[in-house]
Amino acid sequence: MLAFLLLVFIVIGLNTLVWTTAGLIRVARRRLRPEGPVPASRLTPADVAILIAAHNEELTISATIRSALQQVPEGQVFIVSDGSGDATVDVAERAGANVLDLHPNRGKAGALVAGIREFRLAERFEVVLLLDADTQLDDAYLDSGLPLFDDGDVVAVAGRATTLVDPRPASFMGRLLVSYRERVYVVMQYLYKFGQAGRAANVVAIVPGFASMYRTRILDEIDIDAPGLAIEDYNMTFEVHAKRLGRIAFDPRAAIAHTQDPDRLHDYVRQVRRWNLGFWQTVRRHGFRLRRFWLVLVVFIAELLTSSLALLLVLPALVLTGGTLIAIAIGLDPPLPLREFAEALPPWSLVLGVLVPDYVLTVFSVLVSRRWSDLLLGPAFVVVRVLDAAACLRALLSALLPQTGGVWRSPTRRPAGDAR
Repeated sequence: MLAFLLLVFIVIGLNTLVWTTAGLIRVARRRLRPEGPVPASRLTPADVAILIAAHNEELTISATIRSALQQVPEGQVFIVSDGSGDATVDVAERAGANVLDLHPNRGKAGALVAGIREFRLAERFEVVLLLDADTQLDDAYLDSGLPLFDDGDVVAVAGRATTLVDPRPASFMGRLLVSYRERVYVVMQYLYKFGQAGRAANVVAIVPGFASMYRTRILDEIDIDAPGLAIEDYNMTFEVHAKRLGRIAFDPRAAIAHTQDPDRLHDYVRQVRRWNLGFWQTVRRHGFRLRRFWLVLVVFIAELLTSSLALLLVLPALVLTGGTLIAIAIGLDPPLPLREFAEALPPWSLVLGVLVPDYVLTVFSVLVSRRWSDLLLGPAFVVVRVLDAAACLRALLSALLPQTGGVWRSPTRRPAGDAR
């Protein structure tokens, strides 16, 4: 029983419990505090530039631009085609965007810096919305997201990610990967990020680059294109904390965007490894400081490593304990250490200690997303979670080696459908 409870604690996680509690406190306080009048200085869509870095995105860029143009006036959508070898530039221009065609490929961070400078976005606009080329904005993205800037201390609004359901992946593996990714989004955003974004905490670890907003006045103080990083969004977020530029806001009801997640195993593993590599590289670049954000980060990293190792060891432990019990049942006499290990970690505790709490997370995700078919896929999510754990640890080892840049390698895209 002790082993079962320990596994449940590892799978659910201390951070989940702490930040879920913090989020519930935020909800309670918000219900007790009546909303005030709309500030006269509230930002409007006219104050927002939408900047999209794209590399070989001819299949998705048109739908993304149409979505963006529903949010801001004509002329405020800017595309940086970063070394594209397909029809991205022509498609973007026909869709009504301002386009900068860069050659050679600079990577996403370099493309963003080039776009900010070339289009003079910091001088012309109060806010820049960084949008991925495979992402479509919810109709109420700005209507719900811009009010978070009413607090003058807020310098960034983290967008809420949700997975595009159209087009539907053709294979079972594709549906499994996309459904699991939706669960990751729901769990991380509702049970972690909402609590972390509270005024008293302000420890959000990532303002995701897929669809988030920054006040343009802080862009010159952020090293967007820092060398040796696989991705830019972790580093940009750490820069906000390191330089004490202001507060990061997040609300799961606001600034919602729909993104196309990989539906092929190779693309999925490569993307997860790249995200993890960017995280570890950013941690290495910034180091640790005696501040609240970094203390929270240390606790998160400790739990991340513990849970990743535990998930990777569950299958070998299950084989070992199961084999030992079978040997005993057929009259063999396994060594004493193996018998003691099998008694301490019986197979049922290993299986149920992982599957039960993991499925609880699936049920929570389904209640939020209303994607009921995920209840059937939920038992298989553990397998994908083990893949994530392996990618996390492998990326940590890679981050200790000579650093690499963020040159594009786009996943295979599905023709863009309707986010709704």
